[in-house]
Amino acid sequence: MAAAKTPAALGFRMPAEWEPQEAVWLSWPRNRASWPGQFRPVPYAFAEIVAQISRFQAVRINAATPLQARARGLCAKAGADLTRVTFYNHPTNDAWCRDHGPIFVKNDRTGEVAVTDWAYNAWGDKYPPYDLDNKIPPSIAKKLRLRRFVNDMILEGGSIDVNGKGLLLTSEQCLLNQNRNPHLSREQIERNLKDYLGVKTVLWVGDGIIGDDTDGHIDDITRFFRSDGFITCIEPNRRDPNHKILAENLERLRGFRTPAGRKFDLVELPMPKPFGFKGQQVPASYANFLVINGAVLVPQFRQKKRDAEALEIVGHCFPGREAIGIDCYHLIWGLGTLHCISQQQPAAGIK
Repeated sequence: MAAAKTPAALGFRMPAEWEPQEAVWLSWPRNRASWPGQFRPVPYAFAEIVAQISRFQAVRINAATPLQARARGLCAKAGADLTRVTFYNHPTNDAWCRDHGPIFVKNDRTGEVAVTDWAYNAWGDKYPPYDLDNKIPPSIAKKLRLRRFVNDMILEGGSIDVNGKGLLLTSEQCLLNQNRNPHLSREQIERNLKDYLGVKTVLWVGDGIIGDDTDGHIDDITRFFRSDGFITCIEPNRRDPNHKILAENLERLRGFRTPAGRKFDLVELPMPKPFGFKGQQVPASYANFLVINGAVLVPQFRQKKRDAEALEIVGHCFPGREAIGIDCYHLIWGLGTLHCISQQQPAAGIK
C-alpha cells in the first residue's frame, strides 16, 4: 500500500502571517490558574482584542457553550462587530490558541486551505491536563469541513515563524528540548516541518528570553516582517540576562542568507523594562505582535516611552497597515500576549 502523500507533496504550504486571512481564531479564557490571582481583568482584555480584530476581519472563538453568553456580552460592550464574531462549542483547557490550535496550510494551485494537526503537551507537560486542547484542531477541521493532516510530532505554533516563501525560523531551546520530541533528531524534526508546512529551509536561533515557560518560543524573540527581513528583540542593558541571549541570536541572524545568497534586512526591537509577578519575571516582548488584514496589533506594557517606540518600529515594518497598541499588562501575567492567544486562518481561493 502506497504511503499517504504529505501536505508539501500535495502542494500545500504555510502562508506568511501578512498574507490574506479569512479569520483569526481565539480560545476564550477560562483557566484561572493561568493568571493566578490576576484572572479577573483577562476576559475584558480578550474582548478588547476581539473588538479590534473585528474591525478588519472575522474572529472565531473556541468556547464551551456555558461561557459564550458572557463572552459575547463582553465583546459587545468592548465595541466588537458581532456580525464578524462566531463562537464554537469547542471546550478547551486553556486559552493559548497559537499553540493548541491548528496550523493552517494552503494550496496555491487549488486555493484549498487545510489543517495540520500536531501533538500538544502543554510545553513539555508543564500544565496538565491538555486533553481538550488537543481536540481543537480536529474539531475546527470537522466544523469547517477542511482536510486534516495529522503528525504525531509535538509542535506549538508559537515556536515557529515562516516567510511564506520556503523559510521557517525556530529556536533550538524549544524544538530540540527533551521535553518535546526526545526520540527525534534535528534532521527528523526538520523533515516533518518541511513535509507538513511546505518549507524548504529551517533556520535555527539559540535560546529564548528569561521567564518564558515555553522554552524559547520564537514569537517572543524574532519574527519575519517580509520574506527577506527579520524584526528581532535586543536588550541594550548589559546587566540584563536577556542581553547576552538576544545578542547571540542577533549574531546568528546576521549570519543567515536568503535563498538568493543575500543578507537579511534586520530591524532591532528593544525589550520592555523587566517586570514580574510575585517575584517571577514575565516574558514581556513587543515581538509578540499579531498581523491581520489591514492592521498589526502590538503589545503594550504601560511603559509609555518604550511602548510608543515599539509601536512605531513594528508599524514601520508593515506599511499600509494600521499599527494598533493593545494593553497587555494583565495578559502577560499568563506569560503570553497577542500572538500566543491567536491563530490566523488564511483566506481560501486562488490569488
